[in-house]
Parts: sequence; C-alpha cells; structure tokens
Amino acid sequence: MEKSAELEVPRPSWSKGENETVSSAATLREIEGGQLADTAPNSSGTAAPDGGNQTTDSTTGKLEEGAENTDYVTGYKLIILLFSITMFFFLLMLDMSIISTAVPQITSDFHSLEDIGWYSGAYQLTSATLQPLTGKLYARVSAKWVFLFFFFIFEVGSLLCAVSQSSVMFIIGRAVAGMGSSGLQNGALTIIAGALPLEKRPVYMGFVMAFGQIGLIVGPLIGGVFTQYVSWRWCFYINLPLGGIAGVFLAFLNVPDQTTRPQVSFALLRKIIPKLDLIGFAIFAPASIMFLMALQFGSSEYPWNSSTVIGLFVGAGVALGIFLFWEHREGDDAMIPFSMVRKRIVWVSSMQYSLLMTTVFVLAQFAPIYFQSVKGVGPSLSGVYMLPNILSGLVFVILSGVLVTRLGYYLPWAAFAAGGTSIAAGLISTWNPDTTTAFWVGSQILYGVRGCGIQAGLIALQNSLTPAESAVGIAFLIFCQNFAAAVFSVVANTIFTQTLLKQIATLAPSVNPADALAAGGSAAAVRALVPPGSPDLDNVLLAFANSFDTVCYLLIASACLSFVASWGMGWVDVRKKKEPEKGEP
Repeated sequence: MEKSAELEVPRPSWSKGENETVSSAATLREIEGGQLADTAPNSSGTAAPDGGNQTTDSTTGKLEEGAENTDYVTGYKLIILLFSITMFFFLLMLDMSIISTAVPQITSDFHSLEDIGWYSGAYQLTSATLQPLTGKLYARVSAKWVFLFFFFIFEVGSLLCAVSQSSVMFIIGRAVAGMGSSGLQNGALTIIAGALPLEKRPVYMGFVMAFGQIGLIVGPLIGGVFTQYVSWRWCFYINLPLGGIAGVFLAFLNVPDQTTRPQVSFALLRKIIPKLDLIGFAIFAPASIMFLMALQFGSSEYPWNSSTVIGLFVGAGVALGIFLFWEHREGDDAMIPFSMVRKRIVWVSSMQYSLLMTTVFVLAQFAPIYFQSVKGVGPSLSGVYMLPNILSGLVFVILSGVLVTRLGYYLPWAAFAAGGTSIAAGLISTWNPDTTTAFWVGSQILYGVRGCGIQAGLIALQNSLTPAESAVGIAFLIFCQNFAAAVFSVVANTIFTQTLLKQIATLAPSVNPADALAAGGSAAAVRALVPPGSPDLDNVLLAFANSFDTVCYLLIASACLSFVASWGMGWVDVRKKKEPEKGEP
C-alpha cells in the first residue's frame, strides 16, 4: 500500500495563536457537509480516537497543552460524576422556579410588593450579563475548578436569600446567586463533554437535562410546600446541603477537560486575565443591565413612554453599538468572537434552543397562576397538577437522547419537539374555568414533547465546533437562553397584566382592575375580590383564564420560531464512524 501523501491541514480553531498547520502523513476521516470530520492525525501520524487532535511531548509522552484529551471517565467514577452534575443541574433549575410560589409570602413578610419584579429580575440580570465571560474562562482553565468557583458563589447567594432580613438584602442575595448561576449550566455541559466521547454524550446529556427539567417544573410544588408548612426560607436553605454533597464528590474526582489545560495557579491567572476581554465585558454589562431594567420598569413601575424607560433603552442601544465595535476590533480574542458566532450552526442552534427553552420557563411561571387563581387550588396542589408536564418531559428527553445515539440524527427531533409544542400550546391556550381534568392533563402530556429537542442545539454545536471552541460556543448558547428567558418572562408578565386589566374592566366592572392586579394569583386573594356568593366571581375567574390564554399565544409563537430554526441545523449523523481496518486504504 502506498504511503499517504503529506498534507497541510489547517487546525479548525478561532483562537489566535492556534491557526498553525499540522503536517503529517495524515489519515483523514470522511468529509461530511463540506466540513472536516472530527478525527485528525496526531503527532505520530495515526488518527486519534474519537476525533482527538492529540499531540504528545516526545520526551515525556504526555499530551501537550491544547491537545484533545481522550482519557474519558468510566465505571463508578462516571456514576459519581453524573450524580454530582445532575444534582447541580437540578438545583440550578429548581432555584429558577421555586421562588414563584414563595414570592407572595416574601412580599408580605417584607411589605415589599413594589419590589416583586426585582426578585427574579436581579437574578436574571447578573446571570445573563456574566454568561459570555464564563465561556472564556472555561476555554482556558480547568472546567472542574471554574465550575466549583461559580457554584460557591451560587451557594453564598442562596445563603444570603435564606437569612435575609429585608427586601434589599434579599435582592442582593438573588443577584449574587445569579452571578454564580452564570457559570453553572454551561459548566455542567462542558464537564460532560470532557468526560465522555462524542457518540455517548446525547444519552447522558439527555439524562442530566431531563432531571434538570424536573427541578424547573417541581420548583413551584416544593416552594409551595415549604412556604405553606415550614418557611419560604427553606426554598434557599435546600441548596446548601444538597449542593455541598455534590460539590465534595466533584472536588475529589479527576475530571478531564476536552483539551489539556495547565494546572490552576496564580501564574496562570496572571496569564489569562488579559485574554478575557474585560474591556468588552465592562461595555457589555451596562448595555444588558440597562436593557433588562427598561423591560422591568416598563412593565411595572413606569409607563413605556416615560423618560426613564426611554432613556434606559437609548443608553442600552448606544452601549451595544460601542460593544459591537470593540468586539469587531478584538477579533478572535473578543468575549464573543464574531468569527464563531457568524457560523450558521452556532446562531441557528442558539435560536432553536433559546426559543424552545422559553416555552419551558414561561409555562412554569404562569401555569401555577392558572391552577391557583382559576381552579382554586393551593400552592402545593398546583405543583401536583403540573406532574403530567414533568413526567412526559422527562420521558421525551431521555427517549430522544437514546434514539439520537442509535439513529444518529438530531434535526428530526428538534423539529418534532417544536412542532408538537406549538400544537400543545395552542390547546393550552383554550383553557378556561370549565376545562376538564382530562383535557388539561392531556394537553400537558403533549406539551412534554418539547423534551425531544432540548439537547439538539447542544449536540449540534459539539459535533460542529472544535474542542477548543466548544466551551465558548456552549456559553454563547446558554447566554442566549438566559437572555431570552429574562426578556420573555418580562414580556409574558406584561401581556398577562395588561390583558387582566382590560378583562376585569370588561367582564367584572364592579371590581377595581388595580385591586385585581394587586391581589396576585393565589386562590384566596382572587376570590376575595368579590363578596361571597357574588355572581361576578365567575367573570373574575374568566378574566384570569383569558389573561393566561393570551400568554400562551407567546408560547405558540416561540415554538413555531424554534421549528423554523431547527431546519437550519443540518442533517448530520452523530454516530461514531467505523474506523478502517488495518491495511485498508
């Protein structure tokens, strides 16, 4: 057999300093969709398994810095790692939703109804703002230690919330917890990517994300139980022991990175800090904060045409323009490298994932309001009523992960998830005070089909980006999700409140619309708006149901847009390709 020709293969990386070429007697895997496949030659001239670009030091035999690591986690260590990451993911999702049923009691204890928007807004602001910066850290420092650093901040924020003695202290705690959360979701996915070979990731990511979704959905149930029978403070105390156990397990595990990284040291920190694009972050942070504050203020405290709201929007726009100019100037060293983001697979996958996750967050926020205000159940039972959504979503996430691994293609599942979710959201938008149990259970089961597409964007990125790009790519995707969640949560709240004001004025003119808005969504408060036995009660309940239905139109639109985006992700087979037998050409 003839010796392979010498090839000059450009290393697929966006980072400066990594664009050098690799010269070897290269054995290349097939080319799919016009892109170089994952397997590239290593320094010895043999193909690294699972697409690794392994480079070894000829004197020590160890992988050089930046080489792809294929020393994956197996056996009981993998079980412990998955337990830890799943627990972290569960607590993160739980923290996002558990507050929903606790807020009424918190505002009563602190006499702070006017601060209600900041209880979730402060968390979303800091989380979304720091998100892009965390990707730069994960790309340069060992993922395990970066992850534990952010989780420590998250735990400190949870403790501050649990012991708060004032509304201001509680808001500060939520902001600190949001800072910690900014590096957790993308960090968990980055750790899994380093611990498992590419073809096994869909199953395990599906497992982790499925249980994470349980945390998001059961949050209102757990928060209702704590608030009703113990104290709302336990909604945050719960993060400390559970997170502490998972953190200890993770700290003592040897967690490999996708590419070899230097050991954490002060010298390393001095080396990488200038490469983090802190100037870009300093410009981006106020831009995102002003934009989200404008949405928060415009939906609650100020009219949309007020000078405060308009000024915040203008300030955000100016800061965004300066940020884009700076990022273009920085090129591949930017916090959000345009050379990577402009790749179709990156922005399409981020759009598909963000829009689909929006349907999760918004329904989790407003379904308890429907069950409590319209159906008249308590906080605990409203969480129980969402179990069909929880269980079906769990089944579909795990099922899709297994089938993607076996069948190879993620695009059909992304499209199926978005299409099924849009139909289910349409059915949910017809809920009214007389909706039967069978109907709201069945429509929630169908809504769980969204689980089929939850991990599609992540799989697409990991199969298209190099290991060096993966951490920043995932961080950008999670940033888009968090920013979309922050924006659409405010938009959904505006839709609900404005619709409720109009519906109350039309259907129950004897009730002051402002009183209906101030009553919140609890069963007792809504029914206290009219005298006992009043015929206006049915119209009040109908007004709340109609307002909830209007929010569902946002879910339909989000799912439909996710359906459109899914078709841009490409038909890619993610199964491991069979390596040629020895002696074959």
